[in-house]
Amino acid sequence: MILRAGEFKFSFPGKTLLMGVVNVTPDSFSDGGRFFSTEAAVKHGLELARQGADILDIGGESTRPRATPVDAAEESRRVLPVLRELAAQLRIPLSIDTMKPEVVEAALGAGASIVNDVGANRDDPALWKLVAASKAGYICMHMQGVPETMQLNPSYTNVVSEVNEFFGERLGKLEKHGISGDRIILDPGIGFGKNIEHNLQLLRELESLTRWDRPLMLGVSRKSFISEATGTKGVEERLAGSLACAALAVREGVSIIRTHDVEATRQALRMTEAILGRDRPLQAE
Repeated sequence: MILRAGEFKFSFPGKTLLMGVVNVTPDSFSDGGRFFSTEAAVKHGLELARQGADILDIGGESTRPRATPVDAAEESRRVLPVLRELAAQLRIPLSIDTMKPEVVEAALGAGASIVNDVGANRDDPALWKLVAASKAGYICMHMQGVPETMQLNPSYTNVVSEVNEFFGERLGKLEKHGISGDRIILDPGIGFGKNIEHNLQLLRELESLTRWDRPLMLGVSRKSFISEATGTKGVEERLAGSLACAALAVREGVSIIRTHDVEATRQALRMTEAILGRDRPLQAE
């Protein structure tokens, strides 16, 4: 299985990729805005790359439940200097975490080679057309609703079946709009319009979501359902639960782990792969 993202190419199966998170926001649930300045965000991104991140995901708008949206101009002001500086210093793919076509267009010009789209449930094709024209990679994430309201009352008949149906429908639609399958990553959207039982059910049945012959990405890092499941309090106590999910994901065939804690997650993944006999070198160009 091949993944192309601009000038980058990855082959799977191989070692699980690590996507490090760089939040250039004042209201991130995970870090409380510690990397809001350009200087702090760039320094953090370089450190995550040093720790072993294969991809960096840069975002300028919080998508936590009930987060306040920002306009495209402000989001661009936050992320573009960070993207330009990291692109000048690193030779790994940079991902822009946004739902706005205007931000996508500017970010691709600033050095991004992947678009991480939590709003992939949209009908407007404007963002997809930009991705198609750029040859960037595209992360298609499942979300029920929008960030402001997604956790009010999420409801499914069968969450795993419905996420799989979404993936199948989106793959066809994305191809119709010019995004070839070898550039698509699928993300079940843990915590996006899902309660704890929905999240746990998706984690139990991750292998069923790998049926599409596309890399599956999992983003569970520091999310609140971990505290619900383990009885811990606060973001700072969720690392062990995050690592447990990541190790399970490797066994179930997930190709990319999105994480705030790159060093700890890298060690957990490499150990899991060694136990499973999957410690083959990563094939990347």
